[in-house]
Amino acid sequence: MKIVCLDGYTLNPGDLRWDDVKSIGEFVLYDRTPKELIEERSLGSEILLTNKTPLSAEAIGKLPGLKYIGVLATGYNVVDIKAAAQNGIVVTNVPTYGTYSVAQFVMALLLELCHHVQHHSDAVREGKWSKCTDFCFWNYPLIELAGKTMGIIGFGRIGRQVANIASALGMNIIAADSYKSNAPDMENFKWAEIPELLKESDVVSLHCPLFPETEKLINKDTINLMKPSSFLINTSRGGLVVDTDLAEALNSGRLAGAGLDVLSIEPPAADNRLLTTRNCLVTPHIAWATKEARARLMDTVVENIKAFVAGNPVNVVNKDK
Repeated sequence: MKIVCLDGYTLNPGDLRWDDVKSIGEFVLYDRTPKELIEERSLGSEILLTNKTPLSAEAIGKLPGLKYIGVLATGYNVVDIKAAAQNGIVVTNVPTYGTYSVAQFVMALLLELCHHVQHHSDAVREGKWSKCTDFCFWNYPLIELAGKTMGIIGFGRIGRQVANIASALGMNIIAADSYKSNAPDMENFKWAEIPELLKESDVVSLHCPLFPETEKLINKDTINLMKPSSFLINTSRGGLVVDTDLAEALNSGRLAGAGLDVLSIEPPAADNRLLTTRNCLVTPHIAWATKEARARLMDTVVENIKAFVAGNPVNVVNKDK
């Protein structure tokens, strides 16, 4: 059985091992695969692994021996899953590996917006504290989160873990989700529809998938529902936000700040307005990438393949396509 991984570097830049995958069959690993080499490198494989290398209907149709596609991530929009199903190909993803790491990163972005830790550390190194006539020094407003409201759009595993951390900091929690079930045991929790959530929240954190109905969810109109003092955090999908509308709101003071680990186009063009926008943190899609989370991802990739080989596939995303 030939297994090909088209872009393994992001999952494993060298600090993990592929040994368990190699034990299943002949394994061919590529760190990255440009679009023009996808078909050539995939030919002859029965199992194909991809993280962000796109597998279109056209590409899938040219791979007659392919039986299984394993996506090395939670999001699987890089694969035409309908075409895969029509060709009898099972597609799986890894749904749960990054819960703790992503939730932790949400709070890292939020706390940086509240305290500007890096800025103040840099100011000390530049001598600004030494030159200050007072015993302490700050030149950004410092914000306490206790008593403020965290609005979470998409209340799955990650959204719920964000709620746990925010609640521990003394925040009130509002959640919006299409499936309102199993409300957490928190006195300070309530469900709401998105417009109400946007109006009442001091922090809005996005954790919903990117579907046609959620694309451009945060735009000029929905931003206008938010408090001017509020923050937006996005560690989910860049396409949930209209970049130019967010940049305009931040630069005009209509919104206080944003922390973004994802953008609508990645990597961003050099002229993306959000890269130079007022009080906007942009990090390079790393919320998921702790070694611990990647190790869990690798373990699940192996278990997904083994389950497929045994005839009992799990984490299948194209059952009904």
